[in-house]
Amino acid sequence: MKPTAGVASRALIPVVVTSAMVSVGLLTGTASASAHVHADSDNAAPGRTAVVTFRVPGESETGALTTQLKVDLPDVASARTEVMPGWTAHLDRAPDAGTVSAVTWTAAPGTGISSDQFALFRISVKLPEGDAVSFPTTQTYSDGTVVRWDQPPLADGSEPEYPVPTLALGDTQAATADDHPVAIAQSAATDNSARWLAGGALAVAAIAVAGTVLVRRRS
Repeated sequence: MKPTAGVASRALIPVVVTSAMVSVGLLTGTASASAHVHADSDNAAPGRTAVVTFRVPGESETGALTTQLKVDLPDVASARTEVMPGWTAHLDRAPDAGTVSAVTWTAAPGTGISSDQFALFRISVKLPEGDAVSFPTTQTYSDGTVVRWDQPPLADGSEPEYPVPTLALGDTQAATADDHPVAIAQSAATDNSARWLAGGALAVAAIAVAGTVLVRRRS
């Protein structure tokens, strides 16, 4: 009976360890599934002021750094950039109309985003009317490579190679200050559940390994 128990325990280890790896992959796979420039904002609504965050990954295959990022804005009425150490920001303003058409972040010498990093660029902006707003973005690398993220979805609805960062605008009445903490709480709860799942799977894997060692010693 002892050899049989040992074989069963050894057979269980790959299954449990695989389950643990899948659980951990659920946590990391979402973040690494698509290395594109993304635009996000909490409770963005037409005509409202919101903080828009651009998530910019480094994607150079030669090791070059991202040293400049330009984001085209739909001639917004107002815009302010967040202080970002190591980077300077410039707003393209139309003196006559008083609108802002673009923002450009430039890295200080020796600073940039490497191929294994990403950076968050934030701007407070008054959003236009409509269901969504696109932000054509130009990413420049230290070796002179320029990548333009400005392609709309393909005719079949699939994603192009360089999709334009697009932000969906929700209902103005739904985008209230009271909704913000609820969204944060829901996000935190989802994240914590996933982490508990992965942690539980890893714990089961550890117990299986320990059980196998004990069976071998007894046999």
